[in-house]
Amino acid sequence: MRFLARRLGLYLLTAWAAVTLNFLIPRLMPGDPVELLVARMKGNVDPAAIDAMRRAFGISDANLWQQYLDYLGNLAQGELGRSITFFPAEVSTVIADSLPWTVGLVGVATLISYLMGTSLGVLMAWKRGTWLDGVLPAATFMHAVPYFWVALALVFVFGVTLQWFPVSRAYGLDVMPGFTGEFAGSVVYHAALPAVTIVVASMADRILGMRNVMVTTLGEDYVVMAEAKGLTSRRVMWAYAARNAILPNITSFALSLGFVVGGSVLTEIVFSYPGIGSMLLKGVENEDFPLMQGIFLVISLAVLVANFLADLAYVVLDPRTRQESE
Repeated sequence: MRFLARRLGLYLLTAWAAVTLNFLIPRLMPGDPVELLVARMKGNVDPAAIDAMRRAFGISDANLWQQYLDYLGNLAQGELGRSITFFPAEVSTVIADSLPWTVGLVGVATLISYLMGTSLGVLMAWKRGTWLDGVLPAATFMHAVPYFWVALALVFVFGVTLQWFPVSRAYGLDVMPGFTGEFAGSVVYHAALPAVTIVVASMADRILGMRNVMVTTLGEDYVVMAEAKGLTSRRVMWAYAARNAILPNITSFALSLGFVVGGSVLTEIVFSYPGIGSMLLKGVENEDFPLMQGIFLVISLAVLVANFLADLAYVVLDPRTRQESE
């Protein structure tokens, strides 16, 4: 498969560039993470401990090239350094603890948003001139509304006024984490408002994008020919029109899946949800360069993996791509 081989080579080159930039940017920024940590401890730190912290943060007197090789070696072993905010915890540990919350919340909500928005966009294009056209103004309005406005509105109405749902944390304080029905129910209950925020705020983009491409696709010759053959409306709509119209949406969905790792930062902040977005905010507030560096690296690699999966989907759905690969 020459097409996939070329794409894989491009993504590997892009991954190397992302890793290199992730190494260079913190070292080009002013400030020293060890000095920041010592300042937080009001300077009451033994000089030997300072040297140990510098080694833990990967700071040495070696030249930049040697530091880069050491960085690649540590990265190959999964070592991302130690967090200043949660010192002496390792960055990989902090990310591993927060990543499942973000993937579980934002990942599921993004998938629901994509399926609902794409399906509704297909129906709106297929049934133009019906009552479904009334959804278009609402979708256009929601497309322009920021995530945090939706989150704040849901918090005010359903969390503060009606008090139907909690407005913070990932589970109740009176629930012990574990593989129990009580814990799972508490997690779903606390994730309800954040998930609805993400679905409502992002579904409008799926609806508008899919509807516009679908309207264009309906005028193609192969769709007209399928209708002339007497095929059922359902088969023409999904097997001919929607299958081709969905191709541009796959790239958009792949990018969304990649940024799932980064989380909806503002949504997690509004609901005090312990995901990657909240950890990134704490890293920025505390000038925690190792933590920010690790999170940015994970986000970059997640976007590349998601786009490669989108290329695989293109090969399956688009016969022209398969012909190019042969």
